[in-house]
Amino acid sequence: MRRIAAFALLLCLPVLASEELTHQLKRIFETKEFDSKRFGPARWIENGAAYTTLEGGSIIRYDSATGQKQTLVAASKIQHDVDDYIWSKDSKRLLIFTNTKKVWRENTRGDYYVLDLTTNSLKKLGGTAPESSLMFAKFSPDGGRVAYVRGNNLYVEDIGSAAIKQLTSDGSATMINGTGDWVYEEELNLRDGFRWSPDGRAIAYWQSDSSGVQKYDLVNYTDSLYPTITEIPYPKAGTTNSAVRVGVVAATGGKTTWMAIPGDPRNNYIFRMDWTGANEVAIGQMNRLQNTATVYLADSRNGRATKMLEDHDAAWVDVPEIGIVVSRQGFEWINDGKSLLWVSEREGWQRAYSFPRDGGAPRPITPAGWDAISINAVTGEAIYFIASPENATQRYLYRTRLNDPGKAERLTPADQPATHSYNISPDGKWAFHTYSRFDAPPVTELVQLPAHRVVRTLVDNAELRAKAKELWSPAPEFFQVPGPDGIKMDGWVIKPRNFDASKKYPVVVYVYGEPAGVTVTDAWSSRNVFHKALADEGYLVASFENRGTPAPKGRQWRKSVYGSVGVLSTKDQVAAVQAFAKERPYVDASRVAVWGWSGGGTNTLNLMFRAPDVYRAGVSVAPVPDQKLYDTIYQERYMGTPEGNPDGYKQGSAINFAEGLKGKLLIVHGTGDDNVHFQGSQRLINRLVELGKSFDFMEYPNRSHAISEGKGTSLHVYSLICRYIEEHL
Repeated sequence: MRRIAAFALLLCLPVLASEELTHQLKRIFETKEFDSKRFGPARWIENGAAYTTLEGGSIIRYDSATGQKQTLVAASKIQHDVDDYIWSKDSKRLLIFTNTKKVWRENTRGDYYVLDLTTNSLKKLGGTAPESSLMFAKFSPDGGRVAYVRGNNLYVEDIGSAAIKQLTSDGSATMINGTGDWVYEEELNLRDGFRWSPDGRAIAYWQSDSSGVQKYDLVNYTDSLYPTITEIPYPKAGTTNSAVRVGVVAATGGKTTWMAIPGDPRNNYIFRMDWTGANEVAIGQMNRLQNTATVYLADSRNGRATKMLEDHDAAWVDVPEIGIVVSRQGFEWINDGKSLLWVSEREGWQRAYSFPRDGGAPRPITPAGWDAISINAVTGEAIYFIASPENATQRYLYRTRLNDPGKAERLTPADQPATHSYNISPDGKWAFHTYSRFDAPPVTELVQLPAHRVVRTLVDNAELRAKAKELWSPAPEFFQVPGPDGIKMDGWVIKPRNFDASKKYPVVVYVYGEPAGVTVTDAWSSRNVFHKALADEGYLVASFENRGTPAPKGRQWRKSVYGSVGVLSTKDQVAAVQAFAKERPYVDASRVAVWGWSGGGTNTLNLMFRAPDVYRAGVSVAPVPDQKLYDTIYQERYMGTPEGNPDGYKQGSAINFAEGLKGKLLIVHGTGDDNVHFQGSQRLINRLVELGKSFDFMEYPNRSHAISEGKGTSLHVYSLICRYIEEHL
């Protein structure tokens, strides 16, 4: 009873933050004054000689070289709000995506219209389909038809006659054609699950049979008189996956030919698929442990498949869907189609290789001792990629010529330290270039490659940049601290506006620490602005990059956590904060708090439970206290299966160390979280109650993993975090 009273007191306390902090939080999360403007959506046309953008509801064409502006499609012709658009290959027809609805994380379901620029006719696709029910519509190569997914079935619609042909008929809640199931979408980034053949005669598609997958129930207590339940087929670590296969069906309809990829379809993953010719499909498969990736070449006419490539890693293979980013969804072929571009860590670094189609030894292309962070473009003579061999917190564009492999030319100017990204034209001559720094909002410009000559500024965020200059005083500091086993960890610290080195300051550590993301990057984000607002209340806000995160520091850095996620991150984070305090006399090591979200929420629990004498308070948002409760693809990739690594799961799960809690802990979770289930926090609460531990808890009804749905939610969450830190630090 006393615990309930204390909980109620927490929620009813007035906000303890200053008026200034409250004002800043409203600017960040309510009026969104620090959100940056973005360029686009933009599309390259005419092989890069021109591009189009959406402006005021109209589609505008710009000549890349001259900047000459032309309205291609007036808003009056479109007649709808445009969420996205796609050009046909000949640029005579425009596919418009509108009235979109969210499917788990992204708005991938909506209405599609085709605008014919030769006749100015606008037609809605789907016939009598319900509103917002079509997904992933795309033109046939000749632009005369559109294929799409509806109700987990594939359809092809003739634009001229409006005739609709249903290609699959077995689609249901558990038989999914042309898109991914929950875990494929979340962990392999597979949403758009079908591809037109180059000649437009056939379509290759993924099919997922989730009938054997156990369901997780989301309970909605608030929106009706009685609670309602949403069932999600969700495979938790060690349980049954969907059976996934690739089929090819004629665009005119008929029987599907299934590609004969070996192995149990429930214990292997098909991470990528693309046409290599009129009758051949390349298919990428990973085994369940995800330590072997194989590429097969399959005959679309009879399904016979031949192994072309196999890549193995003692930990896991970082295929593009989970690690390095590629410029498009398919495979990249080079040397006139005789070789496959493949990224591997086989030599200890993430390098691009040329794998001969007909066998033979792979040839490295990008430099040794570097991590190629992303492959941004492939032209007939060169590969453009992002790397940062000297500073893991920044990102730059490099080019490697195919006829001179192993060498790289930096194209980003040497006098622009920042995080840079590029959208490169098909001919490799132009790029939309965006750059930002921790304390400087993004600027987007058109540059000419390879000289990196700025042609024009597209978005300058001038007003926001002016606000940022006023906000960031003193400037954030990047540094390195020594860690265990002789490592160096990158970090940043934000100091309060009136920082005085002769005083002692409490520290708030922001942590993530898992293989899915990094926190120490020299790039703009609204979360950094939140941390600055918090720092100005009299805190040092810091973050440290531990081993196991996808920083460009080599395979050993990233994969040293295999089988023991959660253990090494604690060791590194504790060493980092202790070294930070030792090196800086103004740090009050007796007042350290930690907070994080998702994997960061999990590591907050790890730190509070495993190093209770280091951290006085913690805020854990949407954590995974027990690794057995998370999904197969993510958790098994880094930990193996619970059956194969029972001790690793036990040692890696924070819930098993809850008896160590001494400080003040706030657990926050959305009850509608389809990703990191509310179930984990409930189990942790039971364990803490069993142990007689004092803690605080806040749930957000029906909110997802982002806890952002509903008016005022984001402001409330971050105000709560600040209030808890103010109260207990």
